[in-house]
Amino acid sequence: MANQDFDIVSLAEFLHITPAEARKMAERGRVPGKKVGGHWKFFREEIHQWFEDRIGISDQRELVEVEKVLQIQSEKEIVSDFHIPDLMQVEHLYVPLLARTKPKVIQNLCDQIAATGVLWDPDRMADAIRKREDLHPTALENGVAMLHPRRPMPNIIGDAFVALGITTNGIAFGGPRGCLTDIFFLIGSTDEAVHLRVLARLSRLLREPGFLASLRLAISPDETHELIVEYDEKLD
Repeated sequence: MANQDFDIVSLAEFLHITPAEARKMAERGRVPGKKVGGHWKFFREEIHQWFEDRIGISDQRELVEVEKVLQIQSEKEIVSDFHIPDLMQVEHLYVPLLARTKPKVIQNLCDQIAATGVLWDPDRMADAIRKREDLHPTALENGVAMLHPRRPMPNIIGDAFVALGITTNGIAFGGPRGCLTDIFFLIGSTDEAVHLRVLARLSRLLREPGFLASLRLAISPDETHELIVEYDEKLD
């Protein structure tokens, strides 16, 4: 996704639809935007959040279409053809994650991923994630949270990564209806196209029958990584 805001034409290019379809979505309130001087304007941050929300409520078929849109938008090879294990090494898996509170989960994940060299400022990352969680919790009803800052942070991230921590007990993390969370993905990206593609791919992975149950039974990083490779391959 480019750094500038969108007009009708650039939004249509981003969504891989026609300008007429983009205009119809705007006029019907299906995408956030406003008219300025008689012309539609779409703020990049609002479109980013709208796309995240769309990913969260999409079914498997819709998520496949979302991935196709995002693949078209990015010139990065990692986005045009990648799997979650490409971004998630065994040393990015913390099973079990020794944390019992929300602040500890966030800080521990950031500290441990920083020790691998892909994140340069764990405190700044942790602070950005806490602010994102305060604004809009990422915890889902299935006991999973997908932690990430509101915006990609290329100044403190060497390469895009996905980390995973699984706690031995559920933690109050702001999930719907008070549900507890025990599986925590940490997403670090250098641009928004990568970030959204990872969210879409992870969302598909979470919907694979048996995946979460298998993760909760895993007892080591190696076993966890093997499971992620196995289930990620099923998506294709």
